[in-house]
Amino acid sequence: MTSDRPAWAHVNIPRRSPLRFVADCGIQVFAVADAELHKLRRDPWELATRAVQPLLWLVLFGGVMARVRGLAPGGGPYLDFLAPGILAQSVLFVAIFYGISAIWERDLGVLHRYLVSPAPRFTLVIGKALSANIRALSQAIVIYVCAAVMGVAISMRPGNLLIAVLLVALGSGLFSTFSLIIACIVKTRERFMGIGQVLTMPIFFASNAIYPIELMPRWLRAVSTLNPLSYEVDGLRSVMLRGGHSAFGLIRDLTVLLLVSWILIVIAARMYPRMTE
Repeated sequence: MTSDRPAWAHVNIPRRSPLRFVADCGIQVFAVADAELHKLRRDPWELATRAVQPLLWLVLFGGVMARVRGLAPGGGPYLDFLAPGILAQSVLFVAIFYGISAIWERDLGVLHRYLVSPAPRFTLVIGKALSANIRALSQAIVIYVCAAVMGVAISMRPGNLLIAVLLVALGSGLFSTFSLIIACIVKTRERFMGIGQVLTMPIFFASNAIYPIELMPRWLRAVSTLNPLSYEVDGLRSVMLRGGHSAFGLIRDLTVLLLVSWILIVIAARMYPRMTE
């Protein structure tokens, strides 16, 4: 009696152990991130040009507004209050336009090569978020140095620096993944640039980056508490400054950023393959 099952059905396909699966995912994530970093190694001036805007905010806007008394909670120096907000702003501005690289990859055929690989889709998304972190961390170094030169009470405690790096990485990953979702929806560079410019300013100004939540109207205060950028800024103020504190609580800041990042990664992993349609 012959079997109707195809020949390949009799082949025993080895299953990967959970540890091997995690290791393979890690290799795939770093492979995608390394491909992105290769672009930076060929054009390192991109990092320098992107650092100009946050420095202008810190030096010009911060220098002028520091003369206005009462802006910072507790009557402290306004530059101390502003510096973490400008760091979070620079992370936002770098990450929110990151999705345009995915559109370029689709047009050049790189995206098709990614999608035919056996890598799980979420590893592609996390890999791109990881590469965005490199840009954000380079911005953080520049802003830390500039803020220290301007007399901001920067905390250099190793524990605080590690948490600051984590907050920058979470914020960059969150907004770069959000940017990837936008790219999956609009699918064209022109539409993406228009939507990115429209979203950047509301996200920035509807946060606690340049003024305290207490000064906002009630409706804007409610919007600010739903804005992930507010939690990144709040966490940075607690670890970036000597004697800094968190209005929401550092654990809450990290939890919100982690939760929103995971939700966006799940959404982006489902939408990413649709860019080729």
